[in-house]
Amino acid sequence: MTTISVGTDKGLFRFERTAGGWRQEPDVGFLGWRVTALGRSPSGRHLAGVSSGWFAPAVHRSDDGHTWSQVVDGPAYPEGGPELSQIWKFLAAGDRLFCGVADAGLFRSDDDGQTWQPVKGLNEHPTRGRWQPGGGGLCAHALLAHPTNPARLWCGISAVGTLRSDDGGDSWQPYNDGVAVAAPDDPGATTDLDPDGIGYCVHGLVLDAEDPERVYRQDHMGVYRSSDGGETWEVAETGLPARFGFPIARSGRRLFVAPQASDEHRIPPGGRLRIYRSDDRASSWEESGTGLPDTPVYAGVLRGALDATDSGIVAFGTTSGDLWCSGDAGERWEQVDVRLPRVFAVAIDEG
Repeated sequence: MTTISVGTDKGLFRFERTAGGWRQEPDVGFLGWRVTALGRSPSGRHLAGVSSGWFAPAVHRSDDGHTWSQVVDGPAYPEGGPELSQIWKFLAAGDRLFCGVADAGLFRSDDDGQTWQPVKGLNEHPTRGRWQPGGGGLCAHALLAHPTNPARLWCGISAVGTLRSDDGGDSWQPYNDGVAVAAPDDPGATTDLDPDGIGYCVHGLVLDAEDPERVYRQDHMGVYRSSDGGETWEVAETGLPARFGFPIARSGRRLFVAPQASDEHRIPPGGRLRIYRSDDRASSWEESGTGLPDTPVYAGVLRGALDATDSGIVAFGTTSGDLWCSGDAGERWEQVDVRLPRVFAVAIDEG
């Protein structure tokens, strides 16, 4: 059974794929709560990052995606440390589970998400005193793990950049060579803001389907690709109507991004809601398929709100609460008959 879980500003909604389309499941999880992150643990348990205007962020686990229990010993900074304001991302790397949060930091679990410990190599990085937030805050929101070498990890932080670890998270090195700096006084600058290679506003990361040394990156200043594990980057945005955007996803070798007009406007270029795809490792991009609206749309797609599977299921939600799905890797799109709250996270489950 294929389901899509959608984390929103007012709860968790689930949709089941049927012969006639997508059917909304009747129960709503965490009704009235903000659901900002969705994932799976190494054993396959469902994970949700949840918060509200009154209660601090927390991690919840579920065996079936319906009945949830809060993790008591969840991610937490020590007293006097940074404020933990949001759960941003889950990543299973071998038998270990990672969680990225805001204020930017990483936590890991070796017992399937029941207890969590800080990743000191990142949380106490020598450059941390010079980290600056992006428009969405100082957040560790993008996590990747090498498919055959779980000791190699990548972490994207706004507005710090991409860091890589080759020892399971004990130490981290910034890798942002070739990426433009989003400097307020010179948006086109390519000079480092910091001599240690930080000060970059990465929005999303994804690994190549066949070569994990190839990494793709949607950044504040454009789309980039790397062929050396992120050590160097080159611009890869030919065919895109705009360089700005938040998510990047992959289905097989096909890549997907959701361009927005600019940092200032954060709406689809010209009011045309479109997902762009690349089948040549980001050498070129084109509109993906048919079915997306021809009428103007002025809603964006946030960094966690686009997901794709290797079987060709792709789904994204918008800031106005619309949910769009494709069963053929973006050849044809259909809108699910629902109007949700603002969408933060989309996760496709084919298990």
